[in-house]
Amino acid sequence: MSSDLDGRLGLNIPYEWWPASPLLKEIEASGFRWVQLPSPPHSVLADSRNCIAHAKAAGRSIGTTGLRSVLHAPTDLLAGTPSSDRVFAGVLSYAAECGSEQVVYHAMALVDEPCADNEARLEAEVRSLERLLPMAEGLGITIMVENLAPVFPGPQTISAIPMTLRRLVRHLNSPALRICLDVGHANVIAGLRRTALASLVEPVLDLVGLFHLHDNLGGRWRSEDDRPGLDPLRLDLHLPPGRGTLAWHEIVAGLSDHEAPLLLEIHPHHRPAPGELYEAALRVLEGERRVALA
Repeated sequence: MSSDLDGRLGLNIPYEWWPASPLLKEIEASGFRWVQLPSPPHSVLADSRNCIAHAKAAGRSIGTTGLRSVLHAPTDLLAGTPSSDRVFAGVLSYAAECGSEQVVYHAMALVDEPCADNEARLEAEVRSLERLLPMAEGLGITIMVENLAPVFPGPQTISAIPMTLRRLVRHLNSPALRICLDVGHANVIAGLRRTALASLVEPVLDLVGLFHLHDNLGGRWRSEDDRPGLDPLRLDLHLPPGRGTLAWHEIVAGLSDHEAPLLLEIHPHHRPAPGELYEAALRVLEGERRVALA
């Protein structure tokens, strides 16, 4: 199946999976042109020798394919302290060594509640990003700040609303900083806040440099949202496109008209073969676009 989305679709390597050459070649043969790599833990990234050795090995695997790559920073990394900033610098070095063009980072990943500690941590994070962005610019790497959602019912983070990240990107005003818009996370937040998915997505499209695509059951506040075989409470399910209730029709025009990579992030428990995922993504995106244009 050919599509004008060819060249933009990508697939993640789950955490704890090594991007071995056979796996990457299977992803490429399925039609994907991008791959997202998981970064190693803080202890590796903070040690320059181990960091570079690990990155070189990943780069050799990627080099057996024509895939372009994105590196996902550790999900618990929060810039703003000397130790975390060393790890962040290690992430950028790792990306440069293995050939990744983008780094996904969970910025503003603090519980959304007014308190002095939050304000201090956010200010420290901004100062650290101001120091790290020139390094990213010099290496030719773009930091993609990602909107989040609670995995299970619970507090939301400040970054749950994509417009918050837009303000951060505009404030720092660097060509090396853009938004990773996770539409699955946005669907959860739209459900929890009883709002339209498009209202969270459309206002930030101008600053998006990467999309994360996956499906879920939204806020799961209705009994009909329960499904056999799925955790009854988990919100951030990371299902293949079309397997959940995400309103693709609301956002497909914005996704299709954009130029940023469309990277599938699918949980290993719900992950068919790469070829099946590629075809599923095209069916959903192309199908919804045809309906929208009809």
